[in-house]
Amino acid sequence: MATRQLCRSIVLQSLYEWDFHNQKEDLIKVMERNMQEFGPGIDEPEFAWKLLKGVIDHKKEIDTIIEKAAPDWPLPQIAVIDRNALRIGLYELLFADRNEVPPKVAINEAIEIAKNYGGPNSGKFINGVLGTIYREIGEPGKDDKPKPKEKKEEEKKEEAPKEKKPASPKK
Repeated sequence: MATRQLCRSIVLQSLYEWDFHNQKEDLIKVMERNMQEFGPGIDEPEFAWKLLKGVIDHKKEIDTIIEKAAPDWPLPQIAVIDRNALRIGLYELLFADRNEVPPKVAINEAIEIAKNYGGPNSGKFINGVLGTIYREIGEPGKDDKPKPKEKKEEEKKEEAPKEKKPASPKK
């Protein structure tokens, strides 16, 4: 699992536990324990902490946005995993640095985390809510072209001009 994907999973697990206990647990202690248990030696622990802090700092705004984007689903009725996957996705979509996490990446990561940890329809639900919000904010980054990828050595060799072998003499 990629480092940032693992960070998102740990943040989700921490938010889930905190939310499940009616937000009465010490979230910092929960996160520290989960980082030690699920991400010892992780490359970018600061990404996980920044994500958690961002979600918590913007929680009221994020929850209001969820309620407006999914009016048929009052926040307490949304499954705990889905609710927190939405919070993570919305934080990254609306408040995080778009150069660090482009909008489509934020949406895709939230969908993947919901598919991995939520119910059979979680991915579709997250996709619907985040897609609606993404369109409402004007689809930032929609026309951005992906950065060209570095070609692997094998691909470079395949593209190298092939040496012509001398034609065999006809008999």
